[in-house]
Amino acid sequence: MTSIHVQPYLMFGGRCQEAIDFYKRALGAQVEMVMLFKDSPQPPPPGTLAPGFENKVMHSSFRIGDAVVMASDGCDATQGFKGFSLSLSMPTAAEVTKAFNALADGGTIGMPLAKTFWSPLFGMVTDRFGVNWMLTVPHK
Repeated sequence: MTSIHVQPYLMFGGRCQEAIDFYKRALGAQVEMVMLFKDSPQPPPPGTLAPGFENKVMHSSFRIGDAVVMASDGCDATQGFKGFSLSLSMPTAAEVTKAFNALADGGTIGMPLAKTFWSPLFGMVTDRFGVNWMLTVPHK
């Protein structure tokens, strides 16, 4: 049987490279690849790309821990995030606190870090790009 994987693919509406650079600083993300629209071996169909998006990210992938996240600028600046969160589980309270504070820089705290019945430390934050994050230390 073939293995099936679901991976998040984020659309940043023109801010993808900025987001990648932010996640490198905030979470230690490791960039695997970045391709700009202008470097694609097959150009997008005429009229599908907003003016100025030739120099934007067509496709990228980066790792946060063991997870691979893919991202793009999409074809225009109208992208937005709604109805989902990325859940980030880290082994220690110190790591969660550091990541939470980094993601909250320029973002909005939805639930401050606190002990819950399922975790010794859990919090929710929306980063400066509108991506919702849930950070947790697993319960032992």
